[in-house]
Amino acid sequence: MFRYPKFNRDGEKMLCRMDGIGKEMLMDASVFKLKKGASRTFTDSEKEIVILLIAGKIRFISDGIDEVADRKSLFDDMPTTVHISKGKSVVVEALKGSRIMYLATTNDRDFATKIYRKKDVIRTVSCENMWENTAVRDVNTIFDYENAPYSNLVIGEVLARQGRWWSYVPHSHPQPEVYYYEFERKEGFGACFIGDKAYTVKNGSVGGFIGGKTHVQVTAPGFPMYNIWMIRHLDGDPWKKTRVVDPRYTWLEPEVKFVPKKEEN
Repeated sequence: MFRYPKFNRDGEKMLCRMDGIGKEMLMDASVFKLKKGASRTFTDSEKEIVILLIAGKIRFISDGIDEVADRKSLFDDMPTTVHISKGKSVVVEALKGSRIMYLATTNDRDFATKIYRKKDVIRTVSCENMWENTAVRDVNTIFDYENAPYSNLVIGEVLARQGRWWSYVPHSHPQPEVYYYEFERKEGFGACFIGDKAYTVKNGSVGGFIGGKTHVQVTAPGFPMYNIWMIRHLDGDPWKKTRVVDPRYTWLEPEVKFVPKKEEN
């Protein structure tokens, strides 16, 4: 699946649905555009819900949490994210024009509402000093199986540096994954390879990778790429940084290590 969805009149850009387009992804994902002063309430009787602030300034109200979050830059600022279990609700109020990611999937477990503040996000750098730094990237992990084993989801961000490949080398995993792409400049572009097919990545596009399908991408010089990556655990087979490299490229694959990002003075 690779699509170029648009915002509808209600300010929603639908990426995939468990009962509709992209249903093989096993999750609901949408980007919402909120005007200043707008408010939305998110709740579901069967699904856990994640709300991630992409850009702007919002107020989260949920289960004892009442907190303002802001994000001025996709590349220089960390996200704030709220995670709720089924049956709970989160209210999002826009204090200025904002964009948020909505992610949900079925989960029978009940768990405490969690807010991941900027300081809680783990930023690492991957593939540094490999292949002449042609695939180096920064990764923001918000939560995965290690810190949220009760969840059926994984969510994080990739900050792809201009002219670099990322998610390299071509690999797959049994669990389905969704990528949402943005550029700071609207004319930004890149390419996504799903199996042997190539798709043009544009601002606001979405890629979906079914289990077992290889994927890899590259961004053009001059255009750093922002990406939200979302994985749905399979029942009895959670994603634990699972990575199956295409056999044709295993010779390129030394152990890829994720190391903490060094802060510049």
